[in-house]
Amino acid sequence: MKTVIHDNIVLHIRDEGPQGGVPVVFANSLGTDLRVWDAVLPLLPDGLRLIRYDKRGHGLSDAPPAPYTMDTLVADLAAVLDELQVTKAVIVGLSIGGMIAQGLAHARPDLVRGIVLMDTAARIGPEQMWTDRIKAVQDNGIAPLADGVLARWFAPAFHRDHADQLAVWRNMLCRTTRDGYAGCCAAIAGADLTEATRALDLPAIAMAGSEDGATPPELVRATADLMGAPFHLIDGAGHLPCVENPARVAALIATFLKETA
Repeated sequence: MKTVIHDNIVLHIRDEGPQGGVPVVFANSLGTDLRVWDAVLPLLPDGLRLIRYDKRGHGLSDAPPAPYTMDTLVADLAAVLDELQVTKAVIVGLSIGGMIAQGLAHARPDLVRGIVLMDTAARIGPEQMWTDRIKAVQDNGIAPLADGVLARWFAPAFHRDHADQLAVWRNMLCRTTRDGYAGCCAAIAGADLTEATRALDLPAIAMAGSEDGATPPELVRATADLMGAPFHLIDGAGHLPCVENPARVAALIATFLKETA
């Protein structure tokens, strides 16, 4: 098990594949851990260096007291890559992970050769929505919110046909610490990356599930347009296309890697 210590917290990471391979870094969404990418990684081309990590407050990483800021989350990922002596990585970011990818590309362009944005945006939702969610989580935990979250994460067909898998994702969500979940909600609430993302000049693509109830496709497309990046719609998927259609996600990433090599 590998870890990086930054800002007095322990961050859990996985670093797989040849050390000399093209580094591809995966940043997960709110309420998930690095396992959200499990189905995608085996479908990617051979020879890549595949790096995943649990952002603070999630998975096996430490959960310091909330709130967090987007700058802090960006600095965490920068510290991971610095520790691993990785530069010029392709960053694949899902939801808040996509915001971290945008922020890292702006703050540390030496670390980033390209970004793949999945079901994310330069700004996600009004601040009051996140403030309300933070209070709900701090008062009553995540479990009362789980049905609504899962409805946004997965398309209706997944709910109908994969009740066993749905239970596993519910467990992952509900086992996220209150500080971790609320802290990251605060980071999203306080982040407007519109101008920073508009100024980015690097290879990028964006994708979104057609059934995403958290970051609707038009919101993701608008962020792609800020960068002049191609946008891809993944039919029949919700907020986590890497779970519902890993083959399509892997194919898009592989094509992007080939075109930006």
